[in-house]
This record gives sequence, C-alpha cells and structure tokens, in this order.
Amino acid sequence: MDKLLIADRQFSSRLFIGTGKFSSNEVMARAIEQSGSEMVTVALRRVDIENENDDMLGAIDRERYLLLPNTSGARDGDEAVRLARLARSASGINWVKLEVTPDPYYLLPDATETLKATKVLVDDGFVVLPYINADPILAKKLQDAGAATVMPLASPIGSNQGLKTRSAIEIIIDQATVPVVVDAGLGLPSHAAEAMEMGADAVLVNTAIATAEDPCQMANAFRLAVEAGRMGYLARGAGESKQANASSPLTGFLRDA
Repeated sequence: MDKLLIADRQFSSRLFIGTGKFSSNEVMARAIEQSGSEMVTVALRRVDIENENDDMLGAIDRERYLLLPNTSGARDGDEAVRLARLARSASGINWVKLEVTPDPYYLLPDATETLKATKVLVDDGFVVLPYINADPILAKKLQDAGAATVMPLASPIGSNQGLKTRSAIEIIIDQATVPVVVDAGLGLPSHAAEAMEMGADAVLVNTAIATAEDPCQMANAFRLAVEAGRMGYLARGAGESKQANASSPLTGFLRDA
C-alpha cells in the first residue's frame, strides 16, 4: 500500500490506535501489534510520560511505535499548550494530538481554543494534529495555521455511532492540503472502510477495539478494513447508477428469445 506522509515522517499503516479502556496493558500491547499501527496515542493525564517504566508506557515499544501524546481533558487552549510543553520537556516528543474539550458530557472540541492553541504550538515547533468537529471552515484555518493534519470526528468520542458527519468530512477531504484523519466514533471495521473509501488518509480508533469482546481480533479486523478501504479508494470505482446495467451485454439470441 502507498505510504502516508505526516510532517517529515512516513507511515505504512493508516490505522492509528488509542490506549484507553483496555482491560489490561498486556491486552493493549497485543491489540496494538495486531492492528499493524505505527502510531499510538496516550492521554497525558493518565501516564507519567517522563517515566519509561510507567505501567502503560512500559507496555509500548517506543522503537516500534511513534508515541503521540494527546491533551485529552484540557478545558481551554492555554491548558492544552501547557500539557504539550510539559510532555515535550519530559520526553523529547514534539508531536501532539491537540484536544480541547470543555464540554464534559459530549466531549465536543472547542473550535476557537483549538485554533488558538494550534497557532501557539506550531510557532513553538510542535507537529500538531488537532481533533475537531467536522467543520470545513475550521479545517482550512488549521491548515493555514500550520497543522500537520486535521482530525474531524465521525461522531462523538466513544459512541461507536460511525460516520454521522460524512457530508462535512467529504468537504474537508476535498479541500484538504494536509492529511485528513477521521477520529472518534468509528465503532465497526465497516465504518473505517467507509471513511477510507471516501478518501480519508487515515483513521484513529480506540473504544471500538478496546471494549470489544476480543480486542486483538477486532484490531486485526480494523487493520484489514483500513487496507481494503484505501485500496478501494485508489481503485477509483465507477460510481452509482440510477438504473440497472447488465454485467454481461445481451447477445442477439437472448434478445430474440
């Protein structure tokens, strides 16, 4: 499969995976391996990123996976910037998944604060991957501000509802000058395949894998779905038709009959 380029780094896998909600660190590690992912997100509020022996971090092979700290739980842009800087100071990692979610119930991102924080972090040398509502105007502003990707939600975090924002994501993909990573709400491998067939560059999945009865098998299923969806997109299907079209052209004797 073709490579995904974000900032100055290439990825063979277009499936990114989160680390929350797994029943154990051992299950998490096996699921990450089965997913084929090369980028793993960790919530800065849940780990001691300065300590490589942190229980969760110790289960992740940092030589094999890019660790992507996220600012989950930040209520405004200033708090998100502070978390990102603390993580970089402790770990040397200058990549950050920017999340600003002041609403504790729906966990929807704050557009104004996200844009403000993106500008600050880009100027500070970070590779910023902002999590956003499926807002094409905001996506363009973030691109102009120097974001390395845009990450529109498919549906609310952890809801497993699938692509409820499909129409808006299609516009974001059409206008994108940076990779589009569909993030949040993908509950089934078919949801991931659909996003990839639309032309998304990657997807990020956590809850659907972590809370499955068999997380490792589900991780593998998402891996295959992402690969199939990408190949389907690259194959450029013929598109829909309003009427039937015979698979085999009718021959004379069939018409006569």
